[in-house]
Amino acid sequence: MRLHVLAAALALLTASGQALADRDVLWKIIDGGCVPGAASGQIPPPCKRVEMPAGREYGWAVMKDIRGVLQYLLLPTARISGIESAELLKAGTPNFFAQAWHARDLLDQLNGRPLPRDAVSLTLNPVRRRTQDQFHIHISCTQPELRARLLAAESELSTNWAPLPGGWLRHGWLVRRVDGEALDGVNPITDIAAHVPGAVDDMGSVGIGVVAMSFKGGKPGFVLMATRSDDADLSSGLAEHDIQDHDCAIVKAESDTASPAAR
Repeated sequence: MRLHVLAAALALLTASGQALADRDVLWKIIDGGCVPGAASGQIPPPCKRVEMPAGREYGWAVMKDIRGVLQYLLLPTARISGIESAELLKAGTPNFFAQAWHARDLLDQLNGRPLPRDAVSLTLNPVRRRTQDQFHIHISCTQPELRARLLAAESELSTNWAPLPGGWLRHGWLVRRVDGEALDGVNPITDIAAHVPGAVDDMGSVGIGVVAMSFKGGKPGFVLMATRSDDADLSSGLAEHDIQDHDCAIVKAESDTASPAAR
């Protein structure tokens, strides 16, 4: 294992309050730590899980992000720069969003108790709104206000992509409803490329969110969300910022309203 490479990458990653000058820090952790560690049977921090069922080219790793109470990142074990990468649209490429959803048990473990299903969301930032050039999905808590907004709009949510009326945080978002407990049957990346007009020709500008929901009657599902970055609006396209709350206020609120017995 290239421990000196991993140590250097971790030093950069933990540089408090400083922008990362090296856009390959996450890749160095994967390539120098997660993958060789898994091969030796010893996965080093911040890696928590490495899965390579069909070899490294089709594997993924999960690590704890330095930010956020419960935030984790899922990354390919192969070199894939981000949403713009053609590899993501190829047959045989894993559904990384499905795997990120399956990894939410790590948040439960860190929290010390299971999170409500609809407290969790997944996001992927576009090229111009990220600091790292290794594909990574943020697994974290949903903003409580967004969950409330989507619940209020449930009757307007279609199984086809359509604008969210009024947008969200002054940004335009396309949304679609997906029913089911998991994402194994739908890959948000390929779904957007196939069904959102113009997306496949400019995937690098696309920001993606997946918000877990409990619909009326307790029916489990998700709201898939897609937006685009606009150079005239530097706050546009930031899926992570618009959708997630790394302080996990939604979890704190659930804990505060739980009965003493439940605590």
